[in-house]
Amino acid sequence: MDNSEFFVGLDIGTSSIKVVVAESSDEKLNVVGVGSERSEGVSRGVIVDIDKAAGAIKKAVKRAETQANITIHDVVVGISANMLQIEKCQGMIAVGSESKEITENDVRQVMAAAMVQNLPSEREVVSLIPRQFSVDGFNNIRDPRGMIAVRLEMKGIIYTAPKTIVHNTKKAIQLAGLNIIHKVITPMALSQVVLNDGESGFGSVIIDMGAGQTTASVVHDYNLKLSTVDFEGGHYVTHDISVVLNTTVENADQLKVYYGNADSDETSSDETISVEVVGKTDPEQISEQYISEIIEARLEQIFNRLKEPLENSGALSLPGGIVLTGGVAATPNIEELAKKVFGVKVRSYVPSQMGMRHPSYALGLGLVTYASRLNDIGIIADNVVNGATINQNNSTPQPVAQTKQVVEPDPKTKNIPDEIEKTKKASKPKKGKGLDKFRDFWSKFFD
Repeated sequence: MDNSEFFVGLDIGTSSIKVVVAESSDEKLNVVGVGSERSEGVSRGVIVDIDKAAGAIKKAVKRAETQANITIHDVVVGISANMLQIEKCQGMIAVGSESKEITENDVRQVMAAAMVQNLPSEREVVSLIPRQFSVDGFNNIRDPRGMIAVRLEMKGIIYTAPKTIVHNTKKAIQLAGLNIIHKVITPMALSQVVLNDGESGFGSVIIDMGAGQTTASVVHDYNLKLSTVDFEGGHYVTHDISVVLNTTVENADQLKVYYGNADSDETSSDETISVEVVGKTDPEQISEQYISEIIEARLEQIFNRLKEPLENSGALSLPGGIVLTGGVAATPNIEELAKKVFGVKVRSYVPSQMGMRHPSYALGLGLVTYASRLNDIGIIADNVVNGATINQNNSTPQPVAQTKQVVEPDPKTKNIPDEIEKTKKASKPKKGKGLDKFRDFWSKFFD
């Protein structure tokens, strides 16, 4: 069966690799296959062993191929927001000495001119988002092709990531026998499905809670404005349970999945669970409330660390509030915990498609949705980023000075707490400063 009608999203996560196959017809996207495989060679959302990761990708793709009854060659892959930088850019070219029609090659050239900048050798452009074109001084043009012009300008946004992350991802996918047609920063893909139109336009915060890390991203005016990463996630919750109860990681993971709760007040101290303890013959009886206290403490710690950069940017004043997604977002009562910490409205997103009704599938669905919605200009921009050949015979790119805005500093890994205490009540955010922070947020990111 021809694969040209299909989009395949590849989510390379810390705990699992997921492949989502969707068919686009009549402007509708239907999921026809899903594959999931335990991750290997991935740590905190980053590939650290290319060969092992490639093997796991092959297995996940094989499962998706069997279910969808197609052969997969091309994939849309998500790139982690680790150390993401967001930079404004603009470029200008002379279309010709006399007025002539703007061609696709001219659009490619002005995009390439906008990307001309002194990027550090360790960074790579992942995505270019054109915001507007100007044709001989006429602004706010979305697609200039076919128009008459002497001068063509473009303003946009460039997303860059560490070259090591991008290279390792591409190499593992190539070893798996696949071709990358689009690279997408993961929060951009998530915004396609977890946010509605109003939330994307007026502004919201997406918190993606994975196994190896938790990412908070701000989306406004349909673009990613800020992303901050905390290098703790579901694996740390499992580790805490294992250490505190002196049980194996496997047992701790099962306790988290089957008995976990983010609000210890909603559990009972009378309900007990038999837990196998290392060094003891007989299992110990542990209350559900005690397990919830361990989980609640770690999750509250993660939320509190993310709160500071979000507050400093004014993102918590945005009308869309917070949307939780990712595997850890399936923890019962996690919305209530997030409301207590952040002091804003919070909801969770779970895909509604059959076989994908778990928040861990949100990114895979977001990747295929992003690819299916790309217009011609977006596809051209992707081609330019990926090194498409540009004919330089007709016009000469003239780079314009760019303004660089570094958004995400290098986050530091936090140590595991020595003791797990009962979750303390988070203090309510101070009133009276919300409007000022909201104004600051607009001035910093939306100009």
